[in-house]
Order: sequence, then structure tokens, then C-alpha cells
Amino acid sequence: MVDLSESLLKIGELAARAGVSIRTVDYYTTLGLISPAQRTASNYRLYRADDVDRIHLVQRLEVHGLPLEDIARAFTARPADTAAVLGQIDTDLRTLQEACDAASPEMHGLLTVIANRVHSLITIALQLPPDLPL
Repeated sequence: MVDLSESLLKIGELAARAGVSIRTVDYYTTLGLISPAQRTASNYRLYRADDVDRIHLVQRLEVHGLPLEDIARAFTARPADTAAVLGQIDTDLRTLQEACDAASPEMHGLLTVIANRVHSLITIALQLPPDLPL
């Protein structure tokens, strides 16, 4: 029988593998972006190795302007919420297209930047592995 705790990482090991500080791991845990898989008898938190990928995903989303609180909310959304989120994205994209069509030349540049950001976020979302624990 394999001891599950042998495949789990202590907070310092997770931080080192993810290239972040222990404080960042603590903060992400507090926000619910990552969760300990279990605790040791001494109450140390143990994390899954795939939490490294999750930390990197959070960082990419944050670079694209998503607040950490919004990312955490998306991670905890129930599958039933997905349709509502996709509907809101569709509405927002239509609004952005209408704004682009009616924009002055000065505003067109700004709207192009926004559209590129949206495109980047959608690209990241499409690259999410389907088995990534959210």
C-alpha cells in the first residue's frame, strides 16, 4: 500500500516547485485558489503536485488582468454556473463589438487592446486541461 502523504508536498516544497514564496501559497490558500489535500499529524498542510500547475494558471490569469477574487470565484463555480458565465461572455463580446463598430478612431485603438486581452483570456481558457482540479 502506497502512503498518499509521500506523493504530497509540504508548503515549502510547493512554493519552490511553483517558483513563488511560501507567503504566496498561504495567500492563495486563504483565497481558496488552492487547498491542502490533507494535514499531517502535526497539522502541516500537504498539497498535491498538480497544485504547481494551478498556481501557474492563476499567475497567467492575473497577468491578464483578472483579480484573484474573480479567479477564486470561477474555480468554485458549480457546473450549472457555466452556462450563465458563457452567456455573460457572449453578451460582453457583443457589446464590445458594437462599441468597436461605433468608436471614434481614438477609441478604436483602446477597444482593440481590450479585444486582444479578451482573446488572450479565451485562449488560456481553451488550453486548460480538462482534468485540472478546479
